Amino acid sequence: MGFRVYSRDEPSLYAPMISSDARFVVWPGIGAQVANMNYVRMEPGERNRPHAHAGSEDTIVILSGRGTVDDLTNGTRHEFEAGDVIHVAPGVTHAVCADRGTGVESVGGPCPPDWAMLRALGYERPASV
Repeated sequence: MGFRVYSRDEPSLYAPMISSDARFVVWPGIGAQVANMNYVRMEPGERNRPHAHAGSEDTIVILSGRGTVDDLTNGTRHEFEAGDVIHVAPGVTHAVCADRGTGVESVGGPCPPDWAMLRALGYERPASV
C-alpha cells in the first residue's frame, strides 16, 4: 500500500507522560519505518514531564493556544503561540507548558521514533526495524 489515512480520534497508543491527551497517530506500531507524529492537547496549566530524546529531533507544530517550552539543558525558556514550530535537538531535556492562559493543541513528535519512550509505553521494537 502506498499510503494510508489515519484519524487523530482513533489513536493506537497514548503517552500520558506528554499530556493527559497525547495520541500517537503515525508511529512504528502502525507500520511507519522512521516517521512519528503525535496529536497532543494540553489543558491550561498542564506541563509535560521533562524529557529528552537521545537520538531523535523533536518538532512540534502549535495548532492553537499559547505557552512556553523550557530548555532544561541550557536553562532557557521560550514562549510560543499558534502558528509557531518548536524544534528540539537530540538530547536536549525539555518540557512544554500550557502556562499562558490557554490550552495548547499541537502535532509533531520525535523523529526518528524515540524507542526508549515507546518501550516505556509498553511497545517493543520488532527485530526487523
